[in-house]
This record gives sequence, C-alpha cells and structure tokens, in this order.
Amino acid sequence: MTDMKARVTAALKDAMRAREPVRLSTLRLINAAIKDRDIARRGEGDQGGISDAEVLQILARMVKQRQESASAYEEGGRLELAEQERAEIAVIEEFLPRQLDEGEVEAAIGAAIAETGAAGLRDMGKVMAALKARHTGQMDFGAVGPRVKARLAG
Repeated sequence: MTDMKARVTAALKDAMRAREPVRLSTLRLINAAIKDRDIARRGEGDQGGISDAEVLQILARMVKQRQESASAYEEGGRLELAEQERAEIAVIEEFLPRQLDEGEVEAAIGAAIAETGAAGLRDMGKVMAALKARHTGQMDFGAVGPRVKARLAG
C-alpha cells in the first residue's frame, strides 16, 4: 500500500471513530476513486497498483470537480449545496501538498524551461511534463499552461 493510500485509510478509520459524517463520506469517495483507478490498472495488466503521484492526480481532479460544482450551485442559488462541496474540498486538500504561491510558480516555470532546454512553443509539452512530474498537486496546470505558452512565445 502506498503512503497516500495508507494516509487515506487511516483518516477514514479516524473519521469513523469520531463520527464525522461529512469527513467520512468524503474520505469514502476518495477511497473509492483510488480503488477504481487501481482496478483499472490491474485490468491493463499492471499488478503494481497506483503510485502516490497518481493518487495526487486523482485528488487534484476531485478538487477541481468540486470547485466547478460549487460555482454552478452558487450561480443557481443553491448555497447549501455549494457549502457542502467546499467542505469536501477542505477534506480532500488535507492530502494534497501545499499550493505554490505566484513567485514559486514563476520560478518553477523558469526552472522547467531551463531544464528541458525549451526554445519555443514546440517545446511546451516537454515543459508541462517536467512541471507535472515535479509539482503534481501543487499548482493548477490549467492556469499554468497559458503562462508557459507566453514565456515560450516571448
């Protein structure tokens, strides 16, 4: 069992003992998503299970989905559902690494460009791959992509 899977399992048990229904249901959703990915990997012939990096990707995707749902609920006037989504985000983010601030993101982009020797827009994929390998869960790659593109174009 990977370290991330073990942390989720331990937190799940703690939430059961503490009788925290929101936390418990969110942790069960996380556990189910991890197991689904694990089963899919076994179906592809990989018996090793999923890595911590893949767990971080799953968690980042879950946060993004909930942020989009919360925004949609707010626009629709369903504030209680938006608040529930935000509570789930708070639980999921406990397992994600600290988010990088603007200066750290710029430094990471610069380091990835230098490391890959990127010279133009053709090399954007290499830069993004390097950032994802090193900073999964620490930055929003949807927002970072245009910044990388601007740096490579300029």
